[in-house]
This record gives sequence, structure tokens and C-alpha cells, in this order.
Amino acid sequence: MTAITDAWTITRRNTIKLRRAPDLLGSAVITPIMFVLLFAYIFGNMISIPGVSFRQYMMPGIFVETTVFTAVISGYILVGDLQKGIIDRFRTLPMAPSAVLVGRTLADLLINVISIVVMALMGLVVGWRIHTSPLEALGGFALLLLFSYALSWLTVTVALSLRTPEVFNNISSVAVFPLVFLANTFVDTAKLPAVLRPVADWNPVSAFTQAVRESFGNAGTVLQASPAWPLRHAVLASLLWSVVLLAVFVPLATWRYKKAVSR
Repeated sequence: MTAITDAWTITRRNTIKLRRAPDLLGSAVITPIMFVLLFAYIFGNMISIPGVSFRQYMMPGIFVETTVFTAVISGYILVGDLQKGIIDRFRTLPMAPSAVLVGRTLADLLINVISIVVMALMGLVVGWRIHTSPLEALGGFALLLLFSYALSWLTVTVALSLRTPEVFNNISSVAVFPLVFLANTFVDTAKLPAVLRPVADWNPVSAFTQAVRESFGNAGTVLQASPAWPLRHAVLASLLWSVVLLAVFVPLATWRYKKAVSR
């Protein structure tokens, strides 16, 4: 019970800190609006997707894309806390060691809730609609939050291996952009060059994007064109990816945290 209370205290601390950092808050609120408007009004008339309008097709991709970018905030803030010595101060307090990491990832989850709400409202403004039952739609949003939480543990693990926010930003940018755009976020992977198509089909971002599209009824006829198992069983593949990410990076992040604070 004490560990839960400690984790919630750290979550509140991180949430309050976010409110006092306009640049980080802007990335959670302004960036989703920018992505929706950019892809709807600039690329919307240039990309054709079989069986569905691009504005319907793009919204699940934007949801997943923003979830990935937002997850990086956890790592960035954690590196900053390590550099400033805040984590060392936490060590002197009578709190559970797990509270720091759990509180950081839960705060990131709250950020993603805000981002998803903002994106959904903007999507409705530009013409996006959900064409499935409320239960299926809730399942789609739940998958987005599950992915964001699992991904936060990955970024936390990377952050604990680095020493400065600048280095973390550089590394995360190099990794995130191929992960997001070498996928089915905004294009049909069948249209990619043959050498890139298997990479995109088995990219976890593609599985989550396809699963969210199915949950919202925005998939069109693209699914029938892909022979890849993760895209034909997108919900199952997404759940498997989440389990793998959590199983690998929760203990790894915990180990890295103990090593970092013992220096």
C-alpha cells in the first residue's frame, strides 16, 4: 500500500511539473492539433487509400504517432531529474524505490490521455468519425493507452543509460522517426518498396495502428491487401507487443535505475 501511495505522490509531482513547463505541455496539446490539421488539409488531397477517405484513415495513425512522440517526454524529464540531482534527493526520502519509475510512467499516461482527447476533438472537426460500437471504440482507446504505457518503460530505460537531456533527444529523434514513418501510419505498406515492406509490416507501430483502425472502423479495404500476420491479427499482435515491451523493459528499467542511483 505504501508503494502505491508513493507512486501516486510522484505521479502528482510530475503532473504539476508539466503544468509549469509550457514547452512540454505544448508538445502534448499543440503538437496533436498541428498534426491533425497538417495531414488533413495538406496531405489529405494527395494520398489515396482504397475503400476509405484519407481523413478517416489518417486519424488512427496520428493517434499512434503522437503516442510515440509523447512517450519520449518520460525519458527526457527523467534524464533532467538525474542531471539535476532530484533522483538523489528521492533516495533520502522514506519511499519505495519503484515509486519513481511507476510515478514517471503514470504521469506519461496522463499526458497521453490529454493528447488523445485533443486529437479526437480535432479529428471530429476535420471530418473523422468512429464507425463501430462504443465498446469497440473504447477498446481502441485502451490499446492506445496500453501502447503508450509500455513504450514509456522503453524510453525510461534508455534515459537511465544516458546522462544529459540533449543526448537523449538526439538518440530518440534518430530512433522515433523511422519507427513512426516506416509503418502504415499514413500509407498502405503494399505501396512501399519490396525491401521495406516486411520491415513496415512487422513494425509494432503498424500493428497498433491497424488495431486502432479496426476498432474505430477506419481500415477500409487495406487489410485484405496485406499478407503479414501482424496486420491480419492486429489486436492480438498489439497485445503481444505490449506484453513483450513490459516484460523486457520494466525489469530492465528497474535494474538501470538501481545502477544509476548507486553511482
